[in-house]
Amino acid sequence: MITPFIAEIIGTALLILFGNGVVANVSLKKTYGENQSALVLITTAWGFAVFIGAYVTGQFSGGHLNPAVTLGLAIAGKFAWHLVPLYVLAQIIGAMLGTSLNYLLYIDHYRATEDEATIRGSFCTAPAIRNLKNNLFSETLGTFVLVFCIFFIVSPNIVIAGVTTENFGIGSLEALPVALLVWAIGMSLGGTTGYAINPARDFGPRLAYQLLRGKKANADWAYSWVPIVGPLLGAAIAGLLYTALLP
Repeated sequence: MITPFIAEIIGTALLILFGNGVVANVSLKKTYGENQSALVLITTAWGFAVFIGAYVTGQFSGGHLNPAVTLGLAIAGKFAWHLVPLYVLAQIIGAMLGTSLNYLLYIDHYRATEDEATIRGSFCTAPAIRNLKNNLFSETLGTFVLVFCIFFIVSPNIVIAGVTTENFGIGSLEALPVALLVWAIGMSLGGTTGYAINPARDFGPRLAYQLLRGKKANADWAYSWVPIVGPLLGAAIAGLLYTALLP
């Protein structure tokens, strides 16, 4: 039986498998995607990654796949608060699973790539210009746009047993417009930090990178709080504003 917990693991794993997979394909050495146009490929792939993950699991969990989405929906009263920790845990586990599968798939190309920053970039995000204040604003704004727009796209699509409120999420019909939204955010707002806009998307793979690379790893934990705090802050603002505008 596919429970919401399992669905969020599967959906987030698919999201990261496809999303980080294209990053590995265009950035690692001796792949068929090496030296291809990274911006178009990466932003398009992340949009479709959201579509695939959400489409497959939306009927079971709502296809949140993102702690910021889960938090924003809970603040707006569209998701049960007691399920938030369970969803976030599942999303982190799924992100670690998806990026670990990518590592196994591209293992020969990781071995052929000497630059550790390039390797880390296929796991997690990093700022184009390191300015933590501006980097935080970038992640906050990008996630605000994501979550605020999702409120006007999604609808209640499942009811979880024992939960009195309907689970709003990215179901089958809503998956495509949300994918286009993520693609647009990446193309327009993603140039500063790589648009994590998802704490699990960054933290899970960053932790997996640290574990998989061992002593070779340079996970840049000093920056890691930005793609966690920024998205959560942006989601909270989106939830509060939506509630104020449409009580």
